[in-house]
Amino acid sequence: MTTSLRQRAYIRDLATQVSEIAASDQNARIKQRWRDVNALRKPDRAPVWCKPVGAWAELLPPDSLRCTDPRLASIERQFRQVLIKKSIDDDSPVESWFGVPARFRIEPDSLWGLEVRHESPHVEGGAWAYDPPLKRLEDFERLTFPTYSYQQAETESALSRTHDLLGDILPVKLVCGPPLSATLGTAAADLRGLNEMMVDMAANPALMHRLMAHLRDGVLRAMNQVAAAGLLTPNNTGAMTCSDPIGETAEDGSATYRNLWGSANSQEFDAVSPEMWEEFCLNYQRPILERFGLACYGCCENLTHKIGGVLSIPNLRIFVSSAWTDLDRLLEQIGPDYVIMWRQKASSVVFPDDLAAIERHLDKGMKKLHGRPVQIVLRELQTLAGHPDRLRQWTRLAKEAAARYA
Repeated sequence: MTTSLRQRAYIRDLATQVSEIAASDQNARIKQRWRDVNALRKPDRAPVWCKPVGAWAELLPPDSLRCTDPRLASIERQFRQVLIKKSIDDDSPVESWFGVPARFRIEPDSLWGLEVRHESPHVEGGAWAYDPPLKRLEDFERLTFPTYSYQQAETESALSRTHDLLGDILPVKLVCGPPLSATLGTAAADLRGLNEMMVDMAANPALMHRLMAHLRDGVLRAMNQVAAAGLLTPNNTGAMTCSDPIGETAEDGSATYRNLWGSANSQEFDAVSPEMWEEFCLNYQRPILERFGLACYGCCENLTHKIGGVLSIPNLRIFVSSAWTDLDRLLEQIGPDYVIMWRQKASSVVFPDDLAAIERHLDKGMKKLHGRPVQIVLRELQTLAGHPDRLRQWTRLAKEAAARYA
């Protein structure tokens, strides 16, 4: 057997294992758990989920991949991540089909017309720094909007090749989600620089408004272009936003953004006042988020003093309460019509040698959250800090706490 045939056989074996997980009763219970909580129904317990992010390099080192073909290696990585999450035993929902994204040509290559650069760290694992292209006023004149053009032949070819590889094991399905991001702050910081953004909001607010308006308009324009292709598919799958269908689809089964989740955060605006956050961030995100059926807001930022603003988003369903957001303050202000995504502090989970503090934190928090629609989520992990079994241990403790206060 040639190397190519061996790699294809290996991928098909992985697909069979994933298919069996997708068809399991446990997976059905996991999906129902997410659908219940996100519909504000009472689940059997709160769903528990972790996202390894940078820690995947320790759980699945790049040199452990067996496939050398880049396309097959990408699929191998995806399938093996499912199998690893199965061993961690969190509430990772697994679909019984394999998604192939619709292909779009995006012009210009630089997205907003200016090349974004970052200064590399001087030490391994260090932090990079911004090298923004918007340094002078005249640079703003060079900003452009991205254009999305559907590539039908490329999409059909990808669907055909993937169907040939997997279709008899996992049905292949075209997926098409919203382009770009409603977060806006990430692109703003890449283009202008985080320090410069802070100064602009105080010393040159018109310039900051100009940048945020450009990003808002560019996202809305791209959304219209992708929607015009008629290929949008609901994104109520996967952890966090696995849910019942959102809204009613058209008679022909086609979807609009009203059938999709929208999400955004304001991490780049963490340090600014609630008033400035609303003026320079939320007011520009709102027209984007309002086009979706349901919205999720927040990430790692401290939203303690911005709770009212987040709750003003008319289609908000999930409020992300980070480890820095005061949970007691949130519970004082938030009503029963919202899901609280209770985020855990990654460093407090992976670094301790003793699990006792982790267990106490989970119990204390879930006691406060008892009776509320809640998800327990651990994200933004960059390392397991020498504790290779920590995610499985954390998952067990979180599930036990969720069951105690179900």
